[in-house]
Amino acid sequence: MPITRRDFLNTTAATTAAATALAKSKSTADTCIFVWLPGGMCHLDTFDPKSIGDGATVPGSYYKSIPTSVSGLEFCEHLPLLAKKADRLAVLRTLNHNFTDHTRAVDFVHTGRQATGTVVYPSIGSIVAHQLGGLDPRAPAYVVVGEPMQPRGPGFLGGKANYLYITDTEAGPEGLQIPKGLTPSDYAQRRKDLDEFSADFRAKHTEGPIADYSSVASHAFEMMDPKFQSAFTVNEEPADLREAYGGEFGQRLLLSRRLVERGVRFVECSFNIKFINGYGWDTHAFAQKRVHLMIRQLDRALNVLMDDLDRKKMFDRTLVVLATEFGRPPEFDGQGGRGHQASVFSGVLFGGGIRGGKVIGQSDELGRLPKERPVSIPDFHATIHHTLGIDPEKHLFTPDGRPVPITDYGTAISEIL
Repeated sequence: MPITRRDFLNTTAATTAAATALAKSKSTADTCIFVWLPGGMCHLDTFDPKSIGDGATVPGSYYKSIPTSVSGLEFCEHLPLLAKKADRLAVLRTLNHNFTDHTRAVDFVHTGRQATGTVVYPSIGSIVAHQLGGLDPRAPAYVVVGEPMQPRGPGFLGGKANYLYITDTEAGPEGLQIPKGLTPSDYAQRRKDLDEFSADFRAKHTEGPIADYSSVASHAFEMMDPKFQSAFTVNEEPADLREAYGGEFGQRLLLSRRLVERGVRFVECSFNIKFINGYGWDTHAFAQKRVHLMIRQLDRALNVLMDDLDRKKMFDRTLVVLATEFGRPPEFDGQGGRGHQASVFSGVLFGGGIRGGKVIGQSDELGRLPKERPVSIPDFHATIHHTLGIDPEKHLFTPDGRPVPITDYGTAISEIL
C-alpha cells in the first residue's frame, strides 16, 4: 500500500515530537561505568549465539547457547549468571560501522566520528567530563582504569576534559600522593604558599594553555585530599567481596564502582588482560579455543557488580555500558581463530534507568549483517548521553569556532529508555 503525503507528514511529526521529548527529558543516571573489551568481543560467542560451528570449516558459534530469564533470548553457555539477570539488561545486537582495523575501530567507537587530519575529536568520556564535570567537585570527572590510549582523550576540548588513568588497583596514581615526609598540615601550608605566590601570574592568564594547566593543577591538588585518595585502593573492601569479583578484571571493576561512588562521573574500565588466553578478545589462532576463560570472568564480575550496585543503592543511578571495537565473523581461520568484523556486533547496557529485558535489533542467520533495526555508533553514544542528561544534538566548538554536534546525528534508542 503506497504511503500518502498525510501519512508521511503525520509520521514525521510523531517522530520529531518523540525526539524532542527525549532531548528535553531529565537524566536517569548520575555516573557511567564504560566497560571496554579491547580486541573485538565475538558476539556469536557471547550475546548473540547462532548455530554451532566446528572451529574449522563449519561457520557459527564456538559454544552452545543457553536460555535466559527473558523468553526467547539466549546467551552463550559461559554467561550463566548474566543469563539469569537478562531481564535487567538491554542487549544491542546490531551495532555496526565500516572499520575492520583496530586503530580506526577503537577511535570510531570512542569518538563516534571518523578521524580526520584537521580535527581531533573528543572521546565520549571527555565529552561527558566537559559537559558535566565530576559528580563531586573534588573528584576527577573522567578516569580510565587500564592502559591509556589516544582515542580516549579530549581532542579539541583541551586538557580540562582529559582523563586520569590508573593501572594499579592496589595503589592510586603516584603523582597524586602527598610526598613522603610531609604531614597533611605541611602539605596544606605549601599549597597555600604556592597559591599566594602564583596569584598575580594566574590573574594575567585567564585563558589559553596556561589557564588550562592552572585549572588541571588546582583540581589535582583537590584530588590529593585523603578522603578522595581512599577511593583508589580496593583493599578496604571486605575480603569476600573482593574474592567474589574475581581476578584482575574483577578488581578493576570493583575499583570502578568505588570511583563512581566517590563522585567520578565517567569511568572506563578496560578488560585488556591478554595473558589469560594469549590474545585477549582479539581471538585469532589459539586464542579462540580459550576465550571462554575470559567470558567466564566477564560473567562473574558483571554479575557481582550488579549485586554490589544494588547493595549500595546505586543501580538506578549508575549506567553500565559493555562495549568493544567490533565483532568477529562466523568463519574460522586456518588455526581455528576468527578475524575481524565490523558489519554487525553486540553491546550491552544496564542500570541508570535503562529498561531491562530488551533486545534491540536482530542479526542475520550467522551474524554477518544486521537483519532488523541496525544501531549506529552515534545512536549508541546518543543513548549514553541521554541517560546522563546531555543533549546529543548540542554543539561543541573547536578552538577556531567550528561547531561540532556532540554526536554525529545520533538518536537515542527510545525502546530502552
